[in-house]
Amino acid sequence: MATFARSMNWETLYSAQRSGDRPEKANNPDSARTSYIRDYDRIIFSSAFRRLQNKTQVFPLPGAVFVHNRLTHSLEVASVGRSLGKAIGDHIAAAYFSEQDPSTNFYQHELQSVVAAACLAHDIGNPPFGHSGEDSIRSFFRELEGKEAQQLKDHLSPEQLADFEHFEGNANALRILSHSYNESVPGGYKLTFSTLASIVKYPCSSREGFNKRSEKIATKKSGFFMSEFSTYQSIAQTLGIPKLEGFDRVYARHPFVFLVEAADDVCYRVIDLEDAHRLGILSLQKFQELFLPFFEDEKDWNSLSQVASKLKQIIDDNQKVQYIRARWIGLMIGKLTQCFIQHEEAILNGTMERALLEALSDKDLERLKDINTYSINHVYRYKAVLEIEVAGYHVIGGLLKAFLSAALTPDSGRARQLLQLIPVQYPLSGSDLYPRIQSIVDFISGMTDLYALDLYRKITGISIPELR
Repeated sequence: MATFARSMNWETLYSAQRSGDRPEKANNPDSARTSYIRDYDRIIFSSAFRRLQNKTQVFPLPGAVFVHNRLTHSLEVASVGRSLGKAIGDHIAAAYFSEQDPSTNFYQHELQSVVAAACLAHDIGNPPFGHSGEDSIRSFFRELEGKEAQQLKDHLSPEQLADFEHFEGNANALRILSHSYNESVPGGYKLTFSTLASIVKYPCSSREGFNKRSEKIATKKSGFFMSEFSTYQSIAQTLGIPKLEGFDRVYARHPFVFLVEAADDVCYRVIDLEDAHRLGILSLQKFQELFLPFFEDEKDWNSLSQVASKLKQIIDDNQKVQYIRARWIGLMIGKLTQCFIQHEEAILNGTMERALLEALSDKDLERLKDINTYSINHVYRYKAVLEIEVAGYHVIGGLLKAFLSAALTPDSGRARQLLQLIPVQYPLSGSDLYPRIQSIVDFISGMTDLYALDLYRKITGISIPELR
């Protein structure tokens, strides 16, 4: 069995305890639908997950060509994550546990469900219009002036204010999954601590995150708002995730996070370009130039000659792209599995300061660099993509301006009308300003692209609602 000094232990890094439940509550006895399979089911049947079908991935929705949205992307990431979880789970079970050990069952049969569920939920906190929606929320609060800005400074702590000025979809995902909003039963979706820990890519507070001077991967962005800090504390204490020295609210990454992140990194790099090909932005030749070099050093059935031979048998260009995509994802799953095993000690010690994809060979990193450069210059800066980002930025900003003003001055006539448009699940009563503003942000960040655009048009008078 593998042995080395470690800060985290495989035998304590999983738990079927659910958010909002007492630690002593009995575990789920159902062997067919285990606790971790139920996590997956609860996410996939949720309205927050369903709304991802109308949230932009990269290209505007809808179009004549059906490109990926956040929902289809999340399903595909979950598929890749399941394979990574199975491969790593088998390795951990064989390396550390005997057949009779309870941990063997988890790593052989359950880890794949945990990683798949976390992948399914990894984008559930993203606001409308993708990253431009996040940027719009951040900019709105950073640029707020006058009486409203003073109210926030007077009534919010620096940590609470940072949650809005550094709004982050990853932190919002933990909030959506674990917060009960206006319901009396605590725990939100009541997912297991294992699944919740696996989605927190940047386990730190908003105020300590977004730290460009830090070399810690945990502080690249943020993973929880102050309202969910106690939830993450409970998760960390139960699973044995250590707090990093020199910080107030920064923790080591849970090892499963690396698998969820890797699945996402693989999928968006190839799928965004597959969409670009379908839209006529990217040629088949360029797609091949970017992805076929990964097979140059492979042997047997994964060799470049084998892949090229199969491509010659395919007539349709879209089918050729799909074939390359499938083979490339399979290749990357194998490479990333080896990367995880190679860096396992650093991962368990909380000292792995780069994503698994960044730990590939120098040759593969150069190939990935070519993909990234092309994607930035020719896909993410494509005119239609930029147009939807600019439009989304203004729509989100306009909605925040209207509803925040109403929340801060609720007694005016227009404010009362606007606040009546907010569903009852988002509480707006009480003297504490922090949860009231969170309710406004919860409402807007949970919108689909089309609903946000439609509501913005209506409250600004651009379109007049029809009686139904």
